Amino acid sequence: MNKKIFYFCFIIFFSSLIIYIFSINSYAATPKLVSTITKAFENIEDWILKIATPAAAVAVGTGIFMQKFSFGDEERIRMGKKIIRGSLFAYAFILAIDLILSAIDSLI
Repeated sequence: MNKKIFYFCFIIFFSSLIIYIFSINSYAATPKLVSTITKAFENIEDWILKIATPAAAVAVGTGIFMQKFSFGDEERIRMGKKIIRGSLFAYAFILAIDLILSAIDSLI
């Protein structure tokens, strides 16, 4: 019974500490260096998205053409499907970078 009370108090203390540390309210202004770094990451993210969109389109097109012009070769059909699947997963991950950075930004 004593261990249960200790664990309960520890969990309450630890969760209140985490909430206090990662609270959204800030008592000071954002430093210039932090805002500069945040703006730089946003620029890099925009640049990556601008480059990734045509690259994903080219990869999907290559996979489709590889499947169409395989002339029944099973290895090329499999490779075309693999290229399409890989490029779509990579593009989805690149699009999810915005969500990941937003989540990190909201914690800080």
